[in-house]
Amino acid sequence: MNRFLALFAFAVLAAFLYILVRKVGTLDLWVVVGLTVALAGYDFLSSSKNKS
Repeated sequence: MNRFLALFAFAVLAAFLYILVRKVGTLDLWVVVGLTVALAGYDFLSSSKNKS
């Protein structure tokens, strides 16, 4: 369940940032949003691994 909620939160964040970038459309904002999504994706993948 936690993995599902984390994936849902990541999808909502990515969708919000995509809408923002499409509306503004500058290159530097694309770069910042790309880095933000990459870091959030890395955090999702590293924190949702099975801990044994």
